[in-house]
Amino acid sequence: MKPRFLAVPLIVVASIFACGASAQPGGSGRLSLFGSGQTLKFDDGTSRDFTEFTAAISYRTLLREDDDGFEYSLDARGTEYSSSARTRRTRLYDAWIGGRMAGGRLTIRGGQMWLHDLGALGSVGGVMTEYSGEPAAIGRVRFGLFAGGEPKSFETGYAPHVRKGGAWVALESGSLRRHVLGYVTTRNSGLTERSALTTTNFVPIGDKFFLYQLAVYDFEGPGGLGDGGGLNYFFANARYTPARTVEFMANVHRGRSIDTRTITEDILNGRAVDQKLLDGFLYESVGGRVTVEVLRNVRVHAGYASDRHNRDDRSFGRISAGVWAANVAGSGVDLTFSDNRSERAEGSYDSWYVSIGRGIGAKVYVTVDYATSLAVIRVIDDGVAVERHPRSKRYGFHGVWNVSRVISFLATLERLHDDTSNDERGTFGLIYRF
Repeated sequence: MKPRFLAVPLIVVASIFACGASAQPGGSGRLSLFGSGQTLKFDDGTSRDFTEFTAAISYRTLLREDDDGFEYSLDARGTEYSSSARTRRTRLYDAWIGGRMAGGRLTIRGGQMWLHDLGALGSVGGVMTEYSGEPAAIGRVRFGLFAGGEPKSFETGYAPHVRKGGAWVALESGSLRRHVLGYVTTRNSGLTERSALTTTNFVPIGDKFFLYQLAVYDFEGPGGLGDGGGLNYFFANARYTPARTVEFMANVHRGRSIDTRTITEDILNGRAVDQKLLDGFLYESVGGRVTVEVLRNVRVHAGYASDRHNRDDRSFGRISAGVWAANVAGSGVDLTFSDNRSERAEGSYDSWYVSIGRGIGAKVYVTVDYATSLAVIRVIDDGVAVERHPRSKRYGFHGVWNVSRVISFLATLERLHDDTSNDERGTFGLIYRF
């Protein structure tokens, strides 16, 4: 990490402890500690053990919408791997300080931050400023600008020679209506790595219909190669509730995952770029579902979708059906049951899921579940691929104990079996809120 970027999180942490919580505006935070262990046994008699310990802390000051004042946020986590050659990892999501003025309308922040208005492209280490206009008949308009470096994806630090910047405009109204249009550009040693337009919309119509949509459009391919960009990601979810007991839902989900960083660095270093890398990992799904409440606290649903999981696959159909019931026959038991029947080139198979949960007293809730035909994502030379395991089975136990309003314990035990191995794992955690 370069010294000028390293100073940012150090300043944030020092400010938090130097000023003291009593001198700051109200806020909320969370400290989480998790430990997990895994034993993977293969049919050839070999086995592998894997353990990890994770600590995470987050805190953010809370100002009212029209308040002026100092604010800061810290969201960091670190992981230690005690039984493998993997090195420990730390990750900063938020580590910024800032202030609001002019009746809360002008915001200035510096540090590492996630700009949620820009979705997956909103991670930056640098500065941002936002101005929020006065409320009007059409709602409140916000304008924002940012510039800085790009944080690394899986560890603390910043990508060398990479700079990013952009802007956004948002329109919000009291009916929860929200529209955001943003622009992000990322440059790597003089080459344009990303030049993208982002959009997010939440449109409620009365109390029966709402539409949520987001999209990313690239103006050019990474490093100027490829097909010149195009629609990189699109997601839309629409829900319509004509009556209290009936809901219709439709989803459209399509995207390409392209490793723009590797492609750009290959261009800079004079290496040939594989066309498959430019095409990226394509996934898409289109489908719908209807849910009906047949009895009080008993709902059934059925749906159909057409899915494509990998670049070289064609689309296949998937039929889904299930039932959800709460407090079955007054027993306190909650039940979830579903089946997804997928059609593939090699034949069809069913993915079953059953979950039974119950509260024990007012503070403990436990769940046991069973699932079949799971899928995993595997990294390959030119991207990633979704692997299906039609004969896999998973048994699980999950428990939450809310000791008080500020302390919770969590535990998960799972056993996964497929054609070649048995995977046993357990996770235990503590959450402290302050």
